[in-house]
Amino acid sequence: MGQGGEIAGVDLITQAALGATVGAAVLGPKLGRPAIGWGAMLGLVPDLDGLLMPFIDTAWDLWIHRGFSHSMLLVIVASVGLAKPLSKRWKRQKVTPQRAGWFVFLVLATHVLIDCFTVYGTQVLWPFSSRPVAFNNLFIIDPLFTLPLLVAIVGGLRIDGKRWKKGVGLRMTAVCLAVSSAYVGLSYWAKHAASTAVAEDLERRGIDWQRRMESPAPFSILLWRAVIERDEEFWVGYRSIFDGDSPVVWTIYPKQAGVPADLADDFEVRAVRRFSDEWWLARKTKRGVWLVDMRFGTYREWDKRGLALRPIFAWEYQVDGRGDPLKRTLKEDREMGPMLSRLWERMLGFEEGFDTAPRLIGNPATTSEALPTVR
Repeated sequence: MGQGGEIAGVDLITQAALGATVGAAVLGPKLGRPAIGWGAMLGLVPDLDGLLMPFIDTAWDLWIHRGFSHSMLLVIVASVGLAKPLSKRWKRQKVTPQRAGWFVFLVLATHVLIDCFTVYGTQVLWPFSSRPVAFNNLFIIDPLFTLPLLVAIVGGLRIDGKRWKKGVGLRMTAVCLAVSSAYVGLSYWAKHAASTAVAEDLERRGIDWQRRMESPAPFSILLWRAVIERDEEFWVGYRSIFDGDSPVVWTIYPKQAGVPADLADDFEVRAVRRFSDEWWLARKTKRGVWLVDMRFGTYREWDKRGLALRPIFAWEYQVDGRGDPLKRTLKEDREMGPMLSRLWERMLGFEEGFDTAPRLIGNPATTSEALPTVR
């Protein structure tokens, strides 16, 4: 859950579906259809840290989300601690403590693992290390990953207990899990292809850089977003696996002065710095500083002036603000249809108008900021 809004809501569907499918694979032969429900419920447990949101401010939410509740240490402790109680509950179904423990471990561990595939970052090694793990090979919502899991759930619910014991449900579940797993494997191939094309484009231009990352654009592994960090700027470009030999069109985000020195040590600023792994922009405002996490991309709005880019993850730190001083600056009343249509076209390799006359919007201190491009 956390800062993702409606995205986090759909993410819960993926996590519940994954937990349900893994639960069916482990306990289906013993429990039948109830294994699906048990897996779905347990699969949502790591995201229960989101229940703290009404009681903590934004900075603390950024600090702890996907932290202690996603730690492999907690996964192991829960697996050992729940093995015997669950085995007793399912005594009539002859579920051993070992099987119950593996059920808990596999459902929780796959939740943590799929979170690691996204750009958000997951503190797998908490409390020994707070550095998030992020492989950046799946978008937080990917229908092609989730759909086979939903097929497994619907199919599993239609199979009675006797057929589950005969292995019918297990075979179907295994096939659906294999399809989703194969899709994850395919995402690494797609990322490698996009990353290679980006590297070749930068080398051809003779561009030096400090850090580079590629992550999937929304809802598929066909289109990838590259972010390049240089001394004074970030370069952002998109690459479809259907682009062929065409050059990457880069949009340049100047870093400008960064965070004012008198605010750099404030907890709210440190929380965003840590959360974003310093993939961030800062713009001074009248009340403090506007902070943008460059990893998550932007909502794209086309108008007569060109392309308006509104960061998905951005906050204004209001030094003199009442209540929560770190306020999200994303508008809720945005039109998604045109953006999704353009994204679909760009996935298929059509670039015309996708990056024309870009400007950065959402900064409370200014209406918009024109951004240069390199073609």
